[in-house]
Amino acid sequence: MPAAPRARSGAQPPEPLRPQRPLAQAARDAARQVPVAGLGLDSAAVRLRMVQRLRGDGIACEPVLQALARVERHRFVDTALATQAYEDTSLPIGHGQTISKPSVVARMLALLHDSECARAQGTLGRVLEIGSGCGYQAALLSLLSRSVLSIERLRPLHEKARQHLHGWRQGDVRLIHGDGRLGHAPWAPYDHIVAAAGGEAIPEAWLEQLAVGGRLVAPMQDGRGGGQVLVVVDRTASGLREQRLGAVHFVPLKSGRE
Repeated sequence: MPAAPRARSGAQPPEPLRPQRPLAQAARDAARQVPVAGLGLDSAAVRLRMVQRLRGDGIACEPVLQALARVERHRFVDTALATQAYEDTSLPIGHGQTISKPSVVARMLALLHDSECARAQGTLGRVLEIGSGCGYQAALLSLLSRSVLSIERLRPLHEKARQHLHGWRQGDVRLIHGDGRLGHAPWAPYDHIVAAAGGEAIPEAWLEQLAVGGRLVAPMQDGRGGGQVLVVVDRTASGLREQRLGAVHFVPLKSGRE
């Protein structure tokens, strides 16, 4: 899944991934499904230090920060990379995908939480997530919303997210193996939609499934050959309103299921 700097002028390019040796070990550990233990990562203090760094970097949405303090990110990454789980870095989760940097996740969730709908209701309401990945963001969303429907096109990642969220009792989270470009019309409309992959344009299906007062946050090609930008779309009673907030770097949005 994505890795990106905070959206601001003069943003720096994405950080490189870690050396290959840990990645190879991660693949072996994933195959053995080795549980993380004895690393001191279960301590709430570890997560609180991450939250304090994010707050110092300008993330001010307290509900989002509280969710980040509760969800154990190290349980959503492979064992060999668990000690890096609370650094502000993206990490590989297999199949050419990554788990986003905590700062990227925090910024996108804070943008959702600043919508007209969220301010009125005090919750994200019904959320559609495009790209389940390892399930980490779905876990965070479940603490901020009434219900979460998360779609993943890659069967192995769908199964990984399902495994990670097995027994999760915080909120209503439902995982679907499907084509995220199509959204999920049977449960529409959604108060909020968030995507973890970027295409040339926001799919019409997402816009059609966004409720009045709702907000969509997704990466998109900037149309000038300069890579991706983070796009925020609000549906108002009079139509759609779009903002572009800065450079990001996400995996490509693709059609179909694998």
